[in-house]
Amino acid sequence: MPKALALGNGETLVCFDQFGQVRDLYFPYVGLENQCGGHLSHRIGVWVDGNLSWTNDGFWQVKIDTLHDTFAGKTVATNQGLGVELEIEDVVYNERNILLRQLKVRNLSDHSRLIKLFFAHEFELYESHTGDTGYFDPKTHALVHYKGRRVALINARAGDQEFDQFTVGVFGSKGKEGSFLDAIDGNLEKNAVEHGRVDSVIGFELTVAGTSDSQVDYWLALGRSIKEVTALNRYVVAKTPQHLRNTSKNFWKAWVNKQNFSFYGLDERTVRLFKESLFLIRSHVDNRGSILASGDSDMLHHGHDTYAYMWPRDGALIAVALDRAGYSSSAKQFFNFCNEVITNEGYFMHKYRPDRSLGSSWHPWIRDGKPELPIQEDETALVLIALWEHYSITKDVEFIEQLYNSLIMRAADFMVSFSYRETGLPYASYDLWEEKYGISTFTCSAVYGALMAAAKFAKLLGKNKSAALYESAALKMRDAIVKHLYDEDQGVFVKLLSMNGNSITYDRTLDISSFYGLYKFGVVEPNDPKLQRMLTAITKRLGALSRIGGFPRYEEDGYYRTASDAPPNPWFITTLWIAQYHLKNAKTPKEVEKAKEIISWVVDHALESGVLSEQLDPFTGEQLSAAPLTWSHAEFVVTIIDYLDKLEEMGVCKACNPVT
Repeated sequence: MPKALALGNGETLVCFDQFGQVRDLYFPYVGLENQCGGHLSHRIGVWVDGNLSWTNDGFWQVKIDTLHDTFAGKTVATNQGLGVELEIEDVVYNERNILLRQLKVRNLSDHSRLIKLFFAHEFELYESHTGDTGYFDPKTHALVHYKGRRVALINARAGDQEFDQFTVGVFGSKGKEGSFLDAIDGNLEKNAVEHGRVDSVIGFELTVAGTSDSQVDYWLALGRSIKEVTALNRYVVAKTPQHLRNTSKNFWKAWVNKQNFSFYGLDERTVRLFKESLFLIRSHVDNRGSILASGDSDMLHHGHDTYAYMWPRDGALIAVALDRAGYSSSAKQFFNFCNEVITNEGYFMHKYRPDRSLGSSWHPWIRDGKPELPIQEDETALVLIALWEHYSITKDVEFIEQLYNSLIMRAADFMVSFSYRETGLPYASYDLWEEKYGISTFTCSAVYGALMAAAKFAKLLGKNKSAALYESAALKMRDAIVKHLYDEDQGVFVKLLSMNGNSITYDRTLDISSFYGLYKFGVVEPNDPKLQRMLTAITKRLGALSRIGGFPRYEEDGYYRTASDAPPNPWFITTLWIAQYHLKNAKTPKEVEKAKEIISWVVDHALESGVLSEQLDPFTGEQLSAAPLTWSHAEFVVTIIDYLDKLEEMGVCKACNPVT
């Protein structure tokens, strides 16, 4: 199930489901070590008039949103049967690893009632379900879960009132479903310690007047030792949860508004999604440089793994969005990460864990009995393209000089060597979508763009011989793309070709990434008749497939397809690429409207909290696959900035985009 909300601070990432439950709790890296295991939950329940109900049991209407102009969640859960409403404000404190939750328990009846509020927690510290310990600490009046260097402390107050109920137990073993069942009669057993696969519950007894509410402040502190979380607990008590929430919200409000974009001609919903996208991107950026594809653990990629990795492809395109939106410090950390993990030979592997170790992969090291590199060459290329964007904005030549030998030259030399001398085309690798092996139009286009970037870097630093080498290789590749990958009969560039000796096989699947790579990286001018013909084919063959609109990746795409006879799912990314093309090619304000229509379509299909998934159901518009998907949000940010840049270029507004 796609996540409805994600909050983070660069070390902690918390994802909430559609019931307001914590479902992903990453610490101490964003995307590495899900202390909830990805399949567990932190429930919220209410007991009143002899009945207990958890927000996920089907009796609650739950609406999840964000607070305007800041990085905080707002959840309203209403149970008409119980006559109770919960209003929850969630913040991950920006300075320290603390989740703060303020709950207003509202009595919808006209008379005073005793209402009991319960918080239940399931942990798998170190993503392992053995060897945990949970206990009640009388000194801090808090619950503590620990294993080794992973510790969580849970506490809550209702004004000056400490929680008056607790229990610690085991779940998922010995026939025990979980300690949350202990709350069914409104009373917890107060078991003080347990080890193994441990869960816990705390509870409050609240007397709430008719049509009134009571407030509870809850916090979850994460650290590497009991001493550390105990200090965090003291910090919360001393500063007060209200103060920490307010200072955090003020920080994020200043952060998201620092560039003072004009947002000329854009409605409030679009502006809000732009800011929410920036927040969601930042929540997936680890302070040590990793940019996570998605923290949504419910989604299993190819049935074997999640998106909780740093793909150089995703990371590079997201870094561009960060740079263009004015957050170059985060992008700079990403390039430092890349500088650390690039191989001695000059290429990037498939994906990486946030601690800079190698991630899982399905790309083989041998093919048809012969060794092959298990890579997508576009990932190496996109990092150099993004780095040139970073330099163009920051003019940080000292940083470029630091990376030149170890990253730029190494990657460029690899790309020059990893190509056919006769044609200038690169050797085969896996395509952008990680599915097919061959020489794809997108990868060729990205390599062209990367070699041109490398030539600019070399020229910048006075390395004229290298500059000439890289530019010559790039121009040769550009000519080869047009010569070998354009299908004159269909009027499109093919998806990819495969070479076996002198034999060439073409995959003529219409793929939007081919179109995008050509105009984005400068292989073909936007107004070139070849691109115009290809856009016509895309509009005719891909743009009318879905009942809800939008564009899929390519013809007959089966990834997360809802049924065998259903059309391929539209993606936010590919749909926004079409908008970016319209903006790049627009000559009049009227032509800009084509892109605005797509922008409005994206806004209409976002969750109320601003979350954009990877894909959408072509019939219902339901979000599918990973959500939030950081790449989707990055493309939205880039599209909005492209729009503002175009208006400024046309003279419609004098300062649409203060970044430039």
